[in-house]
Amino acid sequence: MSTTAHPSAPKITFVGAGSVVFTQGLLADLFAFDELKSAHIALHDIDPERLATARAAAEYIAAERGARPRVTAHADRREALVGADFVINIVQVGMGEATRTDFEVPARYGLRQTIGDTLGVGGIFRALRTFPLLKALGQDIAEVCPDAWLLNYTNPMAMNVQYLAEATGLTRVVGLCHSVYWTVQGLCELLKVPYEEVTYRAAGVNHQAWILRLEHGGEDLHPRLDALIAEDPQLRRRVRMDMYRRLGHYPTETSEHSSEYVPWYLHHDSEIDRLRLPVGAYLGIVDENVAEYERTRDALACGAPLTVEGTMEYAPQIIHSIVTGTPRTVYGNVPNHGLIENLPARGTVEVPCLVDAAGLQPTRIGALPPQLAALNRAYLSTTDLVVRAATEDDPRHIRHAAMADPATAATLRVEEIWQLCDDMVRAHGDRLQPGLRGALAG
Repeated sequence: MSTTAHPSAPKITFVGAGSVVFTQGLLADLFAFDELKSAHIALHDIDPERLATARAAAEYIAAERGARPRVTAHADRREALVGADFVINIVQVGMGEATRTDFEVPARYGLRQTIGDTLGVGGIFRALRTFPLLKALGQDIAEVCPDAWLLNYTNPMAMNVQYLAEATGLTRVVGLCHSVYWTVQGLCELLKVPYEEVTYRAAGVNHQAWILRLEHGGEDLHPRLDALIAEDPQLRRRVRMDMYRRLGHYPTETSEHSSEYVPWYLHHDSEIDRLRLPVGAYLGIVDENVAEYERTRDALACGAPLTVEGTMEYAPQIIHSIVTGTPRTVYGNVPNHGLIENLPARGTVEVPCLVDAAGLQPTRIGALPPQLAALNRAYLSTTDLVVRAATEDDPRHIRHAAMADPATAATLRVEEIWQLCDDMVRAHGDRLQPGLRGALAG
């Protein structure tokens, strides 16, 4: 990818800045770098109260970190984007109300979900209501800041990155997720080895990548992990441990996430009990996120102190590397294009990427072990059908995606799948593009 000089005080635009708690963590990370303390932070959100709270939080964190950025707040997205060097997308279309719909309507059919943001019926409809925003955002970027890097945090990651590539033509796009980093951190804690001394490699798809290498001082750590699992029956009561034991490679997302992408667990009461799966518990997390926002808003309003910790997220590291030329390796979600040769070329894959002044350079992995590629291909088949539903304006592909989804297909008859999709289309209404709003069951 081509090199573009970036100013010492880059403009960083947050789209969906009203996700205040996440915005705070990213800003704390950005201002930890001396070279970014004078950046222009442009905040955009459609909710005036949340936007005002985000601005107050940004100014508070800057003062706490000894930074002197230029902070601006914008109700108009294009105004926020003009001249941006980096765009961080953290929008959640429909917020908690839409997430609740994603759980409650499928639950009436007996379909169980734990997180609902990546695959399955929840992931499908989260993508479909996000795509119109992504298309408009892509058009704005192409027109007012065409050289900007779009750093996307919005889920479902694989669907959104593929859609951005195919519907907007943007090429400076990377999807970012903390799952690989925190998975390796967790394994290091379990194995009692310092993270800084561990060498690792992972690859696959977002929320279903795999640890391919894990070493400390040249020692393969997998035998030690195997011994711990054999000794501790409670460790075996987790989905990701069960998958690791059977597939030979550790998955890079939590058990709650991982259970949704395969047909083996959520359909069975005994497996839910054995593996301690919290069906529907994510709605409690949604409520807590709202409560945390309200606590932050109220604290800023009355001048009370905030505790803001760094998050070790990739976006600030990428921005610092591109601005300063400091080389780093991060994990990014990018179009495959041969990076993993036994996964579809159109799909979005998660691989290590070198980032420096030249931008982001993904690593070619080669072939995944066949049992891992088989699961990733099933995941990407559903993803591809969701993207095609939008790019081809074909509502049948929504139903085809749900039919292809492993956990949905394991639970519902095909007629129920089509009826459920009709109910979801009606529930989300005008959040979907017009051509996808019709009912098809019957």
